[in-house]
Amino acid sequence: MANIDVNGTSVEVDEEGYLVDRSVWNEEIGSHMATIDDCELTDSHWEVIKFLREYYDEYQIAPAVRVLTKAIGKKLGKDKGNSKYLYELFPYGPAKQACKYAGLPKPTGCV
Repeated sequence: MANIDVNGTSVEVDEEGYLVDRSVWNEEIGSHMATIDDCELTDSHWEVIKFLREYYDEYQIAPAVRVLTKAIGKKLGKDKGNSKYLYELFPYGPAKQACKYAGLPKPTGCV
């Protein structure tokens, strides 16, 4: 296990940078993780991240990209519930990258 330093607080992450204890997550940690990946989070990013956290709270699973796309389409509309839009926000994989910034485990089936 490794640690990242977020404003003087050490936060434990796994070898891929996902939080070990999701209960310590806050937006500051999510922003810091994105900064490490050279990504600046916009309101559009946060909309997806917050959606993922709500989804995880309800279903206790981080959705794979296909499920994520469909679920976002249902809740946020077709313009946001498509792969093109989500990959523009999270080019390294919408489910994988967004879950990481949301403090969630890596989605099942993601390489």
